Amino acid sequence: MKYLQEFRDPKSVNVLVEEIRRTITRPWVIMEICGGQTHAIMRYGLEQLLPPEIELVHGPGCPVCVTSLELIDKALAIASQTTVIFTSYGDMLRVPGSKQDLSSVRAGGGDIRVVYSPLDAIEIARQNPDKQVVFFAIGFETTAPANCMSVLQAKALGLQNFRLLVSHVCVPPAMHTVLGSPENRVQGFLAAGHVCAVMGYWEYPPIAHQYGVPIIVTGFEPVDILQGILLTVRQLEQGRAEAENAYSRVVTYRGNETAQAVIDKVFTICDRKWRGIGTIPASGWCLRPEYADFDAEQLFAVEQIKPEESSICIAGKILQGLNKPPDCPAFASQCTPERPFGATMVSAEGACAAYYRYTRR
Repeated sequence: MKYLQEFRDPKSVNVLVEEIRRTITRPWVIMEICGGQTHAIMRYGLEQLLPPEIELVHGPGCPVCVTSLELIDKALAIASQTTVIFTSYGDMLRVPGSKQDLSSVRAGGGDIRVVYSPLDAIEIARQNPDKQVVFFAIGFETTAPANCMSVLQAKALGLQNFRLLVSHVCVPPAMHTVLGSPENRVQGFLAAGHVCAVMGYWEYPPIAHQYGVPIIVTGFEPVDILQGILLTVRQLEQGRAEAENAYSRVVTYRGNETAQAVIDKVFTICDRKWRGIGTIPASGWCLRPEYADFDAEQLFAVEQIKPEESSICIAGKILQGLNKPPDCPAFASQCTPERPFGATMVSAEGACAAYYRYTRR
């Protein structure tokens, strides 16, 4: 616990808050990219500690939240087939599709299993050669190496009954989308430390320079986040816009180049739809042609599924920092964790779920 508690130390928190108060002279809008950071901010009440000049808005860094409605409906169509064992992380089971969710399909008899790793799905495929085993490969750069390794492992084992339904997205294109919007309010970014642990932060300096916005790589504990906010405010007050690493105990500039090589071997860049936001060019990964045999979309011919987004849910605007969960008229009334309209209310990293859990309504 030593290396956890020291980043939750109240004295260190107070020192950082006081330094932020001494540094800031005008209002600034700062976005934390990751939903894990959002939950930490709400859980520890960091917004209430900060001076009123700082407004924190919440970014699109929740892989469950941004998995498109189209991919959810494709997952439902595949999981409903009697020849399929559909495997997924648990937090995807209650994400609503157009008409139902994976939990409903399982309740209706679908063979849907929660796994903790894509390698668990590999083992299920080995034990069930008469079934097609599909793993729902969602996530940002963080989970991509393991998902790629599962493909390489399946190929090495000669498994003919293992597939991925791929919904991988990448952070830098989303940052371009947020900053390039005519409605953008974001003046500084807290980048996601776990993504940068894999990818490094070499992609961020050009973004900071292009938009004149500081980008600070941060972790997920109170001291981490406040340190990131302090460095962001210092740059803003000094008129600087640089990429800076406040998570050096985990992140290096180049990142994990072995993991990046595995990703590059199995995946190629593609356009990707983000739930509530729309298609962001070159913002996703999909399987390279030489690994097309592992593509669940091709095997099950679900490419034509094209659902319409809900007109009620404003999750897309929340994920772009344009609104906050209480701005939604359905928040905590029609839309709750038990009856969610969108993924941001059910995800373990969703902004709506964080507000519902940690704020007084």
